[in-house]
Amino acid sequence: MTAGDVKRAVLHVRVVPRAARAALTRDQAGRWRAHVTAPPIDGAANRALVALLADRLGLPKRAFALLRGERGRDKIVAVEGASPAEIDTRLGDVVSRVDKTPRRG
Repeated sequence: MTAGDVKRAVLHVRVVPRAARAALTRDQAGRWRAHVTAPPIDGAANRALVALLADRLGLPKRAFALLRGERGRDKIVAVEGASPAEIDTRLGDVVSRVDKTPRRG
């Protein structure tokens, strides 16, 4: 395998901590939302985000790296081992669609 063969994708995700249950959704504009039960304390929500993505994509946790968003709700996550098209396909099978655009604020 050469460097050009490496599959890598980048996801932009908005995290919703302290959710009632873990879920991954996409709104009408195509923005990802990760609902995690963990609080946004000491990186717990970030770890829960990686665990949720790993579970939904069927990849090991080590395949994910937080590129931006250590603090705050908006995250940019690198995914090794899957192309953007593969991620859309895999997540399309397990994601709930949200019928309304999320509120700002």
